[in-house]
Amino acid sequence: MKSIIFDAGPIISLATNNLLTILPPLKKKYSGKFYITESVKRELVDHPMETKKFKFEAIQIERLLEDSILEVIDSDFIRNETPRLLDMSNKIFSAYKNYMKIVHYAEVSVIAAAIEQKSDAIVIDEKTTRLLMENPKLMMEILRKTLHTSVSLNESNLKEFRNSVKGIRAIRSVELVTIAYEHGFLDEYITKMPDARKNLLESVLWGVKLNGCAVSKDEISQIIRLGNRLNRH
Repeated sequence: MKSIIFDAGPIISLATNNLLTILPPLKKKYSGKFYITESVKRELVDHPMETKKFKFEAIQIERLLEDSILEVIDSDFIRNETPRLLDMSNKIFSAYKNYMKIVHYAEVSVIAAAIEQKSDAIVIDEKTTRLLMENPKLMMEILRKTLHTSVSLNESNLKEFRNSVKGIRAIRSVELVTIAYEHGFLDEYITKMPDARKNLLESVLWGVKLNGCAVSKDEISQIIRLGNRLNRH
């Protein structure tokens, strides 16, 4: 069965933008499983249910779980592989003679689940994790510029990490909302205002960006231009 594993960030972004409704039609279109790990569920439902500020979002996500739009995945492999990957990835870069903790347990559990399931992709907005998977040299340069100091690289740990995540594709919430827009899953929000489609696309793209999705202004502009061309055909 095809599968995609979700980190907490993209789902939170969808929830805070009133966009969780795109998940059922996206899942139907995909014809596969949408999974979250146990640690991601704790971030999305268990902990927020103990608060007042984020309880409503947690209830909406719980409903998606009860309707099997999202499913929780757990296994011995995930529980064992996550700490191994976490320790390895947090011992890749070092500065001031100390390793830098750059990733967290929940997002690494997503990677472990994707490895086990041979998933098509993980959905993750966190830039650090995606760069570590896709472009660690750029990650190293960003760290160097941010810290204003030299950054050392553990080549052995990096090689082992890259081998572990080889073939895993990372997508963001910005891609999810773009796909939803292209398939008409957001058409209920089209108004009679001028440039209604352009404004709709722009609004959802900026909505997820401002809620934590690592996407640049240039990328958003490119997506909007492409969307405008699609609308004319």
